[in-house]
Amino acid sequence: MYDPAAGRRRLELPRRQMFPRVQPSERFLGCAGPSNNDLEIVGSVAFPVKVYVKLNHNSPPILCLTNHLQNVEVIDPIFQWYGPAGSLSSENSNVEIAPTGTLILKHFNLSGAYNCSIVYKLTAMQLHRKHIIQYLIYAYSDPKIYYEFTVQYHAAPCNSSQNASFKKALLQLLKKLVAIVSCEVKLIKSECHHVKTQRGSLQNEIFFTFSVAPLHRGKHKCQQKACAASHRLNKAKHFIKKFFKRQVKVSRTCSAPLPDIYYIDGTLKFISIDRCHPGYGINAVLHPDCPECCVVCNPGSYNPSEGMHCLPCNSSLIYGATKC
Repeated sequence: MYDPAAGRRRLELPRRQMFPRVQPSERFLGCAGPSNNDLEIVGSVAFPVKVYVKLNHNSPPILCLTNHLQNVEVIDPIFQWYGPAGSLSSENSNVEIAPTGTLILKHFNLSGAYNCSIVYKLTAMQLHRKHIIQYLIYAYSDPKIYYEFTVQYHAAPCNSSQNASFKKALLQLLKKLVAIVSCEVKLIKSECHHVKTQRGSLQNEIFFTFSVAPLHRGKHKCQQKACAASHRLNKAKHFIKKFFKRQVKVSRTCSAPLPDIYYIDGTLKFISIDRCHPGYGINAVLHPDCPECCVVCNPGSYNPSEGMHCLPCNSSLIYGATKC
C-alpha cells in the first residue's frame, strides 16, 4: 500500500491471523500430503527449522519470515532464497516465489539447507536490517510395507521334477489370488529337505518363503480406503490365510489318499516387514516430527538397500547416499 506520510510504497506482510504459528508436529502434517498446502511454515534466524516434504510432491508455503516479523510492518522488503544448488528463482519450473517471499518447491527431491535473506526497514529513517532465515528441508517417503510368509508342504522326492511343477503352479495361484486387490507375490526361496518326524520316520518337505506387497496404484480414481496400500495388503493376507485353510479342509474331508505333495497343517506363518527405499531411513531421534517416515539419509550416512535405517559413513557427503 502507499503511505503518504512516509512518501514511499510499503509492503505490509501478512499478520499472525493469516499465518498461524505452527508447532513441529503440525509442520509435519502440513507436509504429509498435497491437500494441506494451506498451512504455512515459519522459519528462524537462530536455528534451521526442519521441514518434511513428501518425495516428488509440492511443499507447503515456506515463509521468509520469523514469528516476530509476522507481527510487524516493514518497508521495502527484499527477499532472496538460496538452496543446496545456489540461488532460487521462479524462472525454475520447480520453484515458485511469491512477491511476499513465500517459497513453494514443486516435485520436491533436493534435500538440504535452504536459507532466505530478507532486507528491510522498520521506518523510513532507519538503516536497513538484514536477517538470514534458516530451514533444513528433507524429502521423505512412506515405508514400504509387505508380509513375508513361510509355509511347508509334504513333497515328492527332492530331486523329482514334480516338485518344480508344483512350485510353479502354487505361485501362479497365489499371484492370481492377490492380483484382485493390486498386490503381488514374489518367491524368496524354496528348499526341499529330508525331515525326521516325531514318529521317527523320514519324509520330504518343501519350505517356501514368499513375500506379498501392494502394487503402486498410480493416479487411478477409486475410493480412498480401498486404494490404501495397508488396506489392500490386509485383504491379500486374508485371502492367503483362507486359501491354506481351505486346503486343510479339503484334505480332511476327502476320502481319497493324499497326493505326494500337500500342505502341512499349521505351518503357515507370516510377519509384517517395513522397508525404506535405498538412501532413506527411519530415525525417530533425529526426526521426532516425522518418526515413522523414511527420511532421506543425512551426509555422513547411507542406506545401500531396502533397510530400515541409515548407516554411518564418514565419506558420504550428500543427502540420500546409497553407497559408502
